[in-house]
Amino acid sequence: MYAVDTRELAKTDLNLLISLQVLLEECNVSRAAERLFITQPAMSKTLSRLRALFDDPLFTRVGHGMRPTPRALELATALEQVLGDIRQLLSARPFEPASFQGEVSLALSEYLGVALLPPLMAKLAVAAPQLYVRVITRVENQLEELALGRLDFAIHIRQANYGDDYRVAELGGSAPAILVREGHPLAGQQVDWELLARFPRIRLYVTDSEQVELQRLTAGTAAEDRLSHGTLEISHLLTALEVLRQTDYFMPAPAFVLLNRHTSEGIAALPFPHASEFSIDYALVSHRRTANSPLHNWLWEQITCTIRELRTPQRFKMRQRIAAGT
Repeated sequence: MYAVDTRELAKTDLNLLISLQVLLEECNVSRAAERLFITQPAMSKTLSRLRALFDDPLFTRVGHGMRPTPRALELATALEQVLGDIRQLLSARPFEPASFQGEVSLALSEYLGVALLPPLMAKLAVAAPQLYVRVITRVENQLEELALGRLDFAIHIRQANYGDDYRVAELGGSAPAILVREGHPLAGQQVDWELLARFPRIRLYVTDSEQVELQRLTAGTAAEDRLSHGTLEISHLLTALEVLRQTDYFMPAPAFVLLNRHTSEGIAALPFPHASEFSIDYALVSHRRTANSPLHNWLWEQITCTIRELRTPQRFKMRQRIAAGT
């Protein structure tokens, strides 16, 4: 975006442009005054100001009317475009995603994205084919980034307080699970931390707030002290899942990772120890600066609708997979 020098514009009464347009259409001071609901002397004074502004007579008297000068006719061509652009700027036109060109940014952890992004992007590719979506998988201080305009949306573990500056949609919770490969020695067993301590673990590296929440699920049971085998810390979910498929590692993770059957193929989900005590709740968040943006309101609906579709028919099937350890 380039800077506009507004110093000269600030000195000019832009209402004069509307008066000039009416004068060009009527070519008569009296009729122009009637259309603008002012007196004829006031209209004559406005014409004098226009002549001074453009340093041109603009109109010459012909009979009972006026004829535009060449300068006035030149201005008329540009003036129609300028006033049309202003009307369009001020009008509340319906948002047309099919023709929209622009960018939005979304903070979204990879383990959330693997479930949400495939169906969401399939919708957007059809409805808004020219929309540029930038997904950032690791963003700290997300509320501040939203306020500064460096983020448009964030989907993260729900916080206790957001304040009046933020729009928040609660997306529901996901039970944590223990992910292992199919055929893992733990498969089909009711696991506890003593049993898990016999196997190495993968810790998925996510944002600080999410890491704190995921660690809370184990720290409360002093599990960290009992896990004596090696730990792999990694920020790439797909690589972590591939390690799971080929080793005896296990990985604590939100159960909705299983919603994407392509990426979770060959992965079994075991009930998290004391799973009934835990739930990871998520929220979609934006800043109030986008409250009147047709694009952001439309995309908000697309995201929440996609999440509802993900949760409705498949949540029960996912719970069955966890219960069965398959």
